[in-house]
Amino acid sequence: MDDFKTSAPPEAKLHFLDYWRVIRIRKAIIITVFLITAIIATAVTFILPESYSSTARIKVENDVTDIPGLTGAPTYIPYDPYFIQTTFEIMQSEMVLSNVIAKLNLNVEWGKKYENGLTLKTTETMEILKQRMLLAPVKNTKLISITVYSDDKNEAAALANEIAQAYTTYRIDTRRSLTTNGLATLEDQFQTQDHDIRTNSDYVEQLRQELHITDTDPNATAPTPTMDAQQLQLINQERIEGEKVYEEQLVELQELRTITNTERLADVLPQMVPDTTLNDLSSRLHEARQKWVTLTNDYALSNIEVSRVQSLINELNHEIADRVDGIMSSLASQVNSKKAALDALTTSVDEAKQRDQEAARKNQPYYDAKRDMEQKVEMHRLLYSKLEAEKLELNLPKTSMVQLTDPAVPGKTPVKPNKTVNIALGLVFGLIMGVGLAFFIEYLDTSVKTIDDVERTFQAPVLGVIPQNIGLLLEEGSESKHAEAYRVLRTNLLFSRKDEKLNTIVVVSAGAGEGKSTTTINLATVFAQAGNRVLVVDSDLRRPTLHKLFKVSNNLGLTNYLLKQNELPELVQTTPVPNLDFMASGRLPNSSMGILGSAQMKEMIADLKQRYDFVLFDSPPILGVSDASILASEVDLVMQVIQYRRYPQPMTIRAKQMIEKVGGNFVGIVLNNINMSQDEGYYYYSGYYHDYYYSRSAGEQDADAKEASADGAPERESEVNIKQKY
Repeated sequence: MDDFKTSAPPEAKLHFLDYWRVIRIRKAIIITVFLITAIIATAVTFILPESYSSTARIKVENDVTDIPGLTGAPTYIPYDPYFIQTTFEIMQSEMVLSNVIAKLNLNVEWGKKYENGLTLKTTETMEILKQRMLLAPVKNTKLISITVYSDDKNEAAALANEIAQAYTTYRIDTRRSLTTNGLATLEDQFQTQDHDIRTNSDYVEQLRQELHITDTDPNATAPTPTMDAQQLQLINQERIEGEKVYEEQLVELQELRTITNTERLADVLPQMVPDTTLNDLSSRLHEARQKWVTLTNDYALSNIEVSRVQSLINELNHEIADRVDGIMSSLASQVNSKKAALDALTTSVDEAKQRDQEAARKNQPYYDAKRDMEQKVEMHRLLYSKLEAEKLELNLPKTSMVQLTDPAVPGKTPVKPNKTVNIALGLVFGLIMGVGLAFFIEYLDTSVKTIDDVERTFQAPVLGVIPQNIGLLLEEGSESKHAEAYRVLRTNLLFSRKDEKLNTIVVVSAGAGEGKSTTTINLATVFAQAGNRVLVVDSDLRRPTLHKLFKVSNNLGLTNYLLKQNELPELVQTTPVPNLDFMASGRLPNSSMGILGSAQMKEMIADLKQRYDFVLFDSPPILGVSDASILASEVDLVMQVIQYRRYPQPMTIRAKQMIEKVGGNFVGIVLNNINMSQDEGYYYYSGYYHDYYYSRSAGEQDADAKEASADGAPERESEVNIKQKY
């Protein structure tokens, strides 16, 4: 036999309707928890003792004097983000509360009230008082509210006022103590520094005499330099200008030395170094050359005039060469002189710096000691000013920066317990607890809840969804309002078959009480009403029930045939429904427990396939005994019934696995006993016939039934494609 397989649908996401479904299903738990919590909250509210509260408000700031100090400048107090919280902790500390306890004698008074007259310890009284205190800042102000709770309204007011007064006293005493201790410390430091200054002054004078220092400037902290900063600046500026001139002259000299031609050098020198003699010689040489050219045109070179002019030219060239050499020597002397002057200037500056460094190194101990003494004198002067200012401020009048703005007064009505708030919170908490418990139980419930659960977990199609409280169609008739659910099941079952010859069906379930027998009878009934010849076989040999539903005897049945005591025609019984026959289980001897797996059983199934259009077998729970597994392996189709919200999913999954393990042809699942009014998700699966039959009056349903019986019977047969009748 072929196994029926289907792909897993996508995992469903929770919708608002899913949450609403859980609430409707678990409404009994929600209402129960809600009522219990509400009753408990109300009872506790009225049982709790009444308590009064009184509140005192104080203004808290940092301490300052009434008039400014010696400086006259206003005191700047930076913002402290921890000031309020620090104040709260101080107000709840032993330094403050111990004074409150002592002032009001709370150890004795509360000992009488809470410890049967025994005097309490201060630490015990403090813990009780802390539990009754509530400190809170007033938003956007410097005010703090001190609230105290007590069963005595006068005691609550007295405690709040006394706590405010104790904190005020603590602030004043703390400020005075800090100032006094600070003055003593400043006085000690002042005396110590005064002694150090005298000792340091003697040491400075000793160094001055030993080093032979003439200190004319009492504010000087180093020896007077040989050259001051202004002189060094002028010398440095002179040196820079001299270096510039020297470099320019050196460049000119180097350029002139590159010219080797004397005549060319004589032409260039006048442009760089003005010289009248050289200019005059150059002019005379030019005239002599012009004259020589003129004479050579008219006379021979041996002419006396030509020779005289030639001699003049030679003499002038010699004089020009001597003059050029003199000028070059003069330029070289100037460059060397400039270089010597720069070197002398640099040497003098370096020698002055060297002398200053030696003097500074020699006299350094004196000036270090002098500078140290001046620092101590300055610190001594500041310390003296601070000491005198603190002495003056100590004597100035002070106002504590804790001011009682609103004294506490006894309350008129109790503030605890707040009955309205407590009861309202109890109702809200009860509702939350109830809903939470409902969803927690729903989370723990692993039974089948929706069609998506079945198709996703079992990987099998859902053939039918049967509503809750459905009776037997044998008694309700063919037009019962419940019949349509089984017609849908019949149609889906027929279309799930892969071969029309597969007509033997066994209905199984994982456990008892899932509606397997009712499903078998009602499904057989709708098959018979459609014109098919149907046989119902009660194969639950250990706990047979179908004979009671058909109201027939169980003396003869399946076991008689399997034990070869009777033939089939003797065992088949007719029912009030046309085309529907029934075979009871019969009585099973204890020695014949495994007869469902016999060859006789297989022969009977083969015979019944020929005699009837459909044969339906009712079986015991498949996880209880082996009979259901044997039947699943012998018949054509296996259909599993799962009751809504009854057994855990692992149990029903195990039942399906057993069917597949023995080779049963598993076609699908029937969800039984669905509460349509609570689970809206099933409405879309079977809501048409639900609305059609449930929303109309009985007269309308009877009229539609008569019309359907007159016109629609043949059409129904063709619609579901049923086999030809036997």
